[in-house]
Amino acid sequence: MEYRARPTSSSLETLFLDIHEVLQEEEEGGGGGGGGKTRMADKARKGLHRQFKLREAKRHHRNFSRQVSLETGFNALNRECKAKYETRALPRSGRSFGGFDSIDRINIGETRKGDFSIFKTKATLSKQNSLMPGRKEKDIESQRLDGSNGHDDSVNEGVPAGRYFAALRGPELDQIKDHEDILLPKDEKWPFLLRFPIGCFGICLGLSSQAVLWRALATSPATKFLHITPFINLALWLLAVAVLFSISFTYILKCMFYFEAVRREYFHPVRVNFFFAPWVVCMFLAISAPPMLAPENLHPALWCTFMGPYFLLELKIYGQWLSGGKRRLCKVANPSSHLSVVGNFVGAILAAKVGWIEAAKFLWAIGFAHYLVVFVTLYQRLPTSEALPKELHPVYSMFIAAPSAASIAWESIYGEFDGLSRTCYFIALFLYISLVVRINFFTGFRFSVAWWSYTFPMTTVSVATIKYAEQVPAVLSKVLALSLSFMSSTMVSLLFVSTLLHAFFWRTLFPNDLAIAITKKRLVKERKPLKKVYDIRRWTRQAPNKHNQVNKNFCGENDGLQTPQ
Repeated sequence: MEYRARPTSSSLETLFLDIHEVLQEEEEGGGGGGGGKTRMADKARKGLHRQFKLREAKRHHRNFSRQVSLETGFNALNRECKAKYETRALPRSGRSFGGFDSIDRINIGETRKGDFSIFKTKATLSKQNSLMPGRKEKDIESQRLDGSNGHDDSVNEGVPAGRYFAALRGPELDQIKDHEDILLPKDEKWPFLLRFPIGCFGICLGLSSQAVLWRALATSPATKFLHITPFINLALWLLAVAVLFSISFTYILKCMFYFEAVRREYFHPVRVNFFFAPWVVCMFLAISAPPMLAPENLHPALWCTFMGPYFLLELKIYGQWLSGGKRRLCKVANPSSHLSVVGNFVGAILAAKVGWIEAAKFLWAIGFAHYLVVFVTLYQRLPTSEALPKELHPVYSMFIAAPSAASIAWESIYGEFDGLSRTCYFIALFLYISLVVRINFFTGFRFSVAWWSYTFPMTTVSVATIKYAEQVPAVLSKVLALSLSFMSSTMVSLLFVSTLLHAFFWRTLFPNDLAIAITKKRLVKERKPLKKVYDIRRWTRQAPNKHNQVNKNFCGENDGLQTPQ
């Protein structure tokens, strides 16, 4: 017998031994007739070597064989599981295209730094490819195939509303959770249009509502003793018009060049409500138009121009709420949903101003019905309403926008601040007071452009208080109207100064908009927690009890089936 040790290149450093019998003719090495036997022995030895080589090759592909000890085998298995988990984990660099179906595309995303073409408009992207000099057709074809396989699945298709709740956090759902990855690089500065959100129209909401407030202060009999000049209303109106034109022009450019990003904002459960904001701003500007620039009675075509797009978008959103599905109201309801309701009351005010009273009543009824539904859904804080954050935030001021606007609209329609109008006003006043006494909960949050949209509810309740002071000309009502107006104007002034500082001095007004770059599906699944010890013990205690109960019931049934002898 002969033992030959042969080391292998296995990762487990296992030593295999070839054991075979040495033939006698091989040791003697005789000639003559022994040559045939020697050749036969060589063939047998070669066959044995071939078999051992095949077994050795198979062992290379195995994790561990029977020659490995138990402890070494478990160590190797743990290393393999750990390596497998590491290949599935996404790096938190923000460079991986986690929305693709294959995990192998992660390396592709890492090599394509700063590739923002996935959010560009398709027509613009194809035009750029056609105008590129020296571009080979095969490169264009490969890029088209790559985009059709990966980009369409994660970018072009609509992201479910539940995906935003699962991947984002914060009151406006604008911050990425720690375990999530995005389609664009986080450590690079994105193009300006990609960083320009739809929430910028909140600036126009704040300024245009201030124009309405200062027009009311200048023309109301309740504040006539202040002798407020109408030029303040003119200055605010012109400023609001200029800001509206600049923001609208910038967002139109975003729609032209990065339409896929606009679609992402439309599917966002919070930002979809800001698509109502431009038309509400236009109606605010029509209501607050200075007397020196606009006649007292406006043309009805103005109301049709501003209310038409709002009504069409309203049909789309309310239809999703009513028909159910993934975007039913209990799933997507959040305080920003009041923006899709308050426009009905603003449109009713403008309709009453142009002389269309019946249209104003129609809009008031629609707005009040849906306000009750939204208010109850948010007030109950249903378990399915995940959009309502736990921490308090100025977003809660949206609760006072709809009832205060409803009271003003009712007064504009019927010309009197009667019982129903006062009821809506008192509801708004109570909600306002409940927020003011919790002012400490509104601290500790970073500045955002979306904060501007929370200023117009304060302005609206101030205008409603002025209307109430006209019907109840008491000292308390006038003091309340002046106090609320002063608080509203102060808040808008502070936000205006903060916006200028963040935009031009600190240059932090438009950070990377991470909310639009989330993946459609999450690749790395969360690990299910193991059952704890007390859960297993409880299960072991319950199992015999259930078994005994079943036996007892079975025996009882048998006793009942026995007939008396």
